[in-house]
Amino acid sequence: MLSKTKKQQVLIEKNHGESSLQSLGERDMDASLVSAKPHAVCVPFPAQGHMNPVLKLAKVLHAQGFHITFVLTEFNYRRLVRSQGPEAVQGLDNFRFASIPDGLPFSDEDATQNIADLCESVMTNCLSPFLRLLAKLNEEASSGAPPVTCIVSDGAMSFTLDAARELGVPEILFWTTSACGFLAYLHFQQLVDRGLVPLKDEADLRNGFLDAEVDWIPGLKKGMQLKYFPTFIRTTDPDDKMLNHILYVTSRASMASAIVLNTFEILEAPVLVALQKLLPSVYAIGPLSLLGRRLIPSDSPLAAISTSLWKEDATWLDWLDGREPQSVVYVNFGSITVMSKEQLVEFAWGLANSGFNFLWVVRPDLLKGESAVLPPEFLEEIKERGMMTSWCAQEELLRHSAVGVFLTHSGWNSTLESLIAGVPMICWPFFAEQQTNCFYSCTDWGVGMEIDNRVRRVEVEGLIREMMAGEKGRVMRKKALEWKESAAKAISPMGSSSVNVEKMKEVLCSSNH
Repeated sequence: MLSKTKKQQVLIEKNHGESSLQSLGERDMDASLVSAKPHAVCVPFPAQGHMNPVLKLAKVLHAQGFHITFVLTEFNYRRLVRSQGPEAVQGLDNFRFASIPDGLPFSDEDATQNIADLCESVMTNCLSPFLRLLAKLNEEASSGAPPVTCIVSDGAMSFTLDAARELGVPEILFWTTSACGFLAYLHFQQLVDRGLVPLKDEADLRNGFLDAEVDWIPGLKKGMQLKYFPTFIRTTDPDDKMLNHILYVTSRASMASAIVLNTFEILEAPVLVALQKLLPSVYAIGPLSLLGRRLIPSDSPLAAISTSLWKEDATWLDWLDGREPQSVVYVNFGSITVMSKEQLVEFAWGLANSGFNFLWVVRPDLLKGESAVLPPEFLEEIKERGMMTSWCAQEELLRHSAVGVFLTHSGWNSTLESLIAGVPMICWPFFAEQQTNCFYSCTDWGVGMEIDNRVRRVEVEGLIREMMAGEKGRVMRKKALEWKESAAKAISPMGSSSVNVEKMKEVLCSSNH
C-alpha cells in the first residue's frame, strides 16, 4: 500500500492535474498545460479477446484528449514484442505501455494461458504491483507526463477498484461482454441461492437439466434456458475457480464509478434497462471499432497501435479480391477455443462438401494438446476454393464484399464485428458467455443459426448451404444489414453511443466520484 506521505503527494498531484479539466476538448494543448490533461490508466484482462476492446476504448479516450497508460501483463508484453517487434510497445508520447507481473510461473509459450489459473492469480497477486506502477507514474509526473487522474479497468480485473479507492480517483469498469452476457453473470449468485448451481451431478450436463427455462430474470429474453447461460455454471464443484471468480467480480461491480459496455442501445435495449436498475451508471458506448474509425484518422500513429498477440497473415486479401461478392464462408473460432481432432475433421469435410469457397483461420493451438493437421485428401479436395491461414485482421476481412457468412464461436468481439459488417453467422459457441451471444444472435437479433456441440459434417454442410443460398440465409443477411445501419447511427455525432461517451468522460474527469 502507499504510505500516508506518498498518498498525500499523489492526491496533491492529482488535484493539480484536475485543476484545468475544462481544456479537455482543446485539440492543441500548450505543453505547459500537460498537468491539466486527464491521465487514464487502462487495464485489460490478459487475454486477446479482452485486450482488443480495451485498446479500442483507450484509443477513443486518447482521441478525446486523454493521456493513456496501457497496462499489459509481462507475459503478454513479451508475446506482443515477439509477434510485432519491439516497436509494438513503444507507443506515443502520450500513449504509453507498461507491464505488471500476473503472478503465474514464468512462461514464453505463444498461447493463451489457462484462464482459470489466470483469474485466480490476478485477483491474488496483481494489486501490489499495480499500486507500485501507479506510484511510479505519479512520481514521473514532474517530468512531462500528467499524474494519474482515473482508471479504466476490465470488469474481470476488479482488484483495480482497491487501487482507485487508495488513490482517490474515479474508476470505470469496462465489461467486454455483451450486455446480455453481463446481465447473466450478475445473476450467478441467484442461481447459487436457488440451488441450481453448482450442478448436483455430472449427469445434469446430459439429462436435460440445462434445458430448464429461466423466466425470473428481468431483461433476459423469454425462452432463455440454463444451457445458454455462461458455461461457468456447468460445474459440480462449489470451489470451482471460474464460478467463484465470476461471483467475486460481479459482487464488486457496484464499487465502480460507472460501467461501460461495447454495445449499442437499440441492439440490447431491454437488457440495458434491466442493468440500469441494478447498477446506476451503465453506458452503452459501442461499437467501439466504428467509433474509433470516426474519431481517428486511418493514417495516424494512434490507428497503427495494435495488441494482436499472433503474427497476422495478409495474403488473404489478394485471395478474397478474386472471389465473387458474398461467395465465401469465413471461419474463425477466436483466440481461446480448442476442439478435438474429430470435431476439426467434421468441420473440414462439412466445409468441403458444401461446395462454397471458404477462408479458415486455424490457430496453431486450436487442437487440444496437438498441432492442427488436416487430412491430405481434404487439402487436395479444397485446393481451388479453400484458403487456410493462422491469423488475420478480422474486422477488415469481415468488411470485404466477398464474405457471405461467418462461422464463429460467438465471442462478443466477433459477434459485434459481424453485425457491423452486415454479415450473418453460423454459431458454434465454446465457453463463457458465447452461449448467451449465440442464443441472442439466433433469436432476438435474427442473424444466426446454431451448430450442435456434437459436430457432424452433414449438419455443417447443410447450415452453410442454407445460409449462403437458402431463404433463411437471405432473411438473416437482410437483418444483419439493418443492424449494420443501426450501429452506424449509434456512433454518429448525436447518436446514443456518442452521447454516452460524453457521460463516461464526465465520470472519468469528476473529482466527486
